[in-house]
Amino acid sequence: MSEIQNAMEVMRARHSVRQYLERPIPGDVRKALDACAAELNAAGGLRMQILYDEPECFNSRLAHYGRFENAKNYIALVGSKAPDLEERCGFYGELLVLKAQELGLNTCWVALTHGKSRAVVGPGEKEVILISLGYGRTPGGARKSKAATEVSNLADDSPEWFRRGVEAALLAPTAVNQQKFRFERNGDAVTARAGRFGTLLKVDLGIVKCHFQLGAGSGNFHWAE
Repeated sequence: MSEIQNAMEVMRARHSVRQYLERPIPGDVRKALDACAAELNAAGGLRMQILYDEPECFNSRLAHYGRFENAKNYIALVGSKAPDLEERCGFYGELLVLKAQELGLNTCWVALTHGKSRAVVGPGEKEVILISLGYGRTPGGARKSKAATEVSNLADDSPEWFRRGVEAALLAPTAVNQQKFRFERNGDAVTARAGRFGTLLKVDLGIVKCHFQLGAGSGNFHWAE
């Protein structure tokens, strides 16, 4: 897994941003982000693609409806069709989002409010979702969050690693801020489940599992089957 320094700080600093400055992403930042994407693609069996200086995808009626401005860079999450593709896109895509934040960039997960991307999607592959990318006009702001006990079986005697994991999961972006997920701990085994009704629940599940794992520390628990 790509290492994120001071992961909790990065998670707290990252907010969804839709309006960007007319400021190109410099070469050294692109190189670092591209290297991270290559590493994560290998780890996750994906073909995430970063498209720079491509203004057409977000120059559409849907993008304007979604209030995007100057969105000229984006990440396309692409992979071979499989039952767990959306969850993997969420997990590894969020790692790339956090790396972008660490590099000083701002992002926003985007499902419908964009035009046609220029990502290469081969036979048997699917483009699951996009992530806009750039230097935000503002760093964005936090949204209302559920309590830890609403999304987990956290108790007074829960270990600190579980508490940190749930806290990190609550910092994760989810579609329309729905936070429809739940973590259950049984010893050092953790089960993560998505809600039954909602949008992009499998992508959201991957994102929140990414946050939980970074917060809890992968050496402290294992995912239950």
